[in-house]
Amino acid sequence: MAFANDLSFPDHLIAVTASTNRSKSDSPPNEWRPPRRDSWCRYATAWVTIKVNWSLTATAAERDALGQMLETC
Repeated sequence: MAFANDLSFPDHLIAVTASTNRSKSDSPPNEWRPPRRDSWCRYATAWVTIKVNWSLTATAAERDALGQMLETC
C-alpha cells in the first residue's frame, strides 16, 4: 500500500489523454514508450528513480529500453 500511495515524487504524475493511458496500461518500458519522443527522458528518469527508491529490479529488456530513452536526455 505504501508504494501505491507514495507521494515522494509528485512530479512523476503526468496528465495524459485517456487513449494514452489505456495504451500504456501496466506495460513496462520495453513494451510501451510515450508517443512523443521528447517525453522519453522525463518518463525514463521517473521510472528509474522509482525503481531505485523502492529497490526494485528490472529485466534486461527493461534496462535496454530505459537506456535508449535516457539517451534522449
